[in-house]
Amino acid sequence: MTGSDATEGKTALWTPDIGEAAPRDLCTDCGISRTDTPSRCGRACQFIAPDYPTMEEQVHGRARDLSRGDEKFFGPFQRMLRASLKAKRDGAQWTGIATRLGERLLETDAVDAVLAMSHQDDDIWAPKSVIVTEPEGMAQCRGMKMGYAPLLALLEPALKAGHKRVAVIGIPCQVYALRALERELGFERIYVIGTPCSDNTTTEKFHEFLSHLTDTPGEVTYFEFRADYYCEMRFADGSKREFPFLLLPISKLPNDFWPTTCRTCVDYTNVLADITVGYMAGEGEQWLLVRNDRGQELVDLLGDELKTGTPGDKGKRGKHVEGFKLNTEKAAGGMPVRGMPDWLRPIVGRIMPLVGPRGIEFARARLEMKAVETIIHLRLNERPRIKHMVPNHVWELAKPYGLEPTEHEKPRDKRRDTG
Repeated sequence: MTGSDATEGKTALWTPDIGEAAPRDLCTDCGISRTDTPSRCGRACQFIAPDYPTMEEQVHGRARDLSRGDEKFFGPFQRMLRASLKAKRDGAQWTGIATRLGERLLETDAVDAVLAMSHQDDDIWAPKSVIVTEPEGMAQCRGMKMGYAPLLALLEPALKAGHKRVAVIGIPCQVYALRALERELGFERIYVIGTPCSDNTTTEKFHEFLSHLTDTPGEVTYFEFRADYYCEMRFADGSKREFPFLLLPISKLPNDFWPTTCRTCVDYTNVLADITVGYMAGEGEQWLLVRNDRGQELVDLLGDELKTGTPGDKGKRGKHVEGFKLNTEKAAGGMPVRGMPDWLRPIVGRIMPLVGPRGIEFARARLEMKAVETIIHLRLNERPRIKHMVPNHVWELAKPYGLEPTEHEKPRDKRRDTG
């Protein structure tokens, strides 16, 4: 549908006409450069000079407290839950919590529209930014997409269509830019449902990745990195394949498979969302970080549809993060090096779910890995940017592994994180 069709309010889901992306360095095309004021990228972009303490206080009423347990890893939150929908939604990546939240907001008239991601008609992996105005439209937004998507280019069309109360379902770089501009946008209310994101790539390169895993990449309908150290693929004929992380064909991928932006993301858990809906500490279920009162309001919308519990917390992460660091350093800017012989990988792959970090410890390990990866790749590729791009809490996560800022790398002109 075009933007003019949308103003009639008769469609469940529509894609407005949006502008072309402006050329940007270290850009994931969040959509701001496609708006009527592309110059706002300079103060909204996560990859220029993010100020998380100020933004966390603006959104949550306080910055993360580094002395408060897991806030050092995951940002401000009120509650952490292991969760799943009692009735799993067909086509969902996990059980469908994020899209069900969008449905409930529309069903209860809490919002006029949800800005979210569907897929292109000819490719289920290629993202398409959409404005959903009826609950049934959310079904087309289920499942993972791979590639850049200009979600925030929908903000202006949504306002022009009269949608003053909206929800946005987005990844961290999109959410940071949204929050940086939120007060000047003109919406009456914005609910932000965040999903974690890391290791994104282009849709074309993701297809190449799938071709290394199967002779029928065009038949793959689902792919997931699970918290039990296994990957899962599903196919159009209903079949399923599972295999350990260690059997991924990492060495066959080009050095630029993951762009510098995604290798240097400092916000894996989407700390500026009202609620983060992920999987890392879910141990097979989903993982919710309820960050503020509005996030709790979202959980309450699901009522008894939602099954919740306390996330597990087992194992020790230290040696696993240290091994990741060594592999990343050996790669010298390319793909991580695997020194393990091929015959040993299936054996270790079966052992890892038993002895590796699980639950919250798995999530902590992943956050420390991202911190290590960020610093190593910025030092290799964009060293002058480190003092602007790497917040204090990221240095704190990397410190146990011998990575500390030099005098020229210390964050400049920003508030210190609490603690």
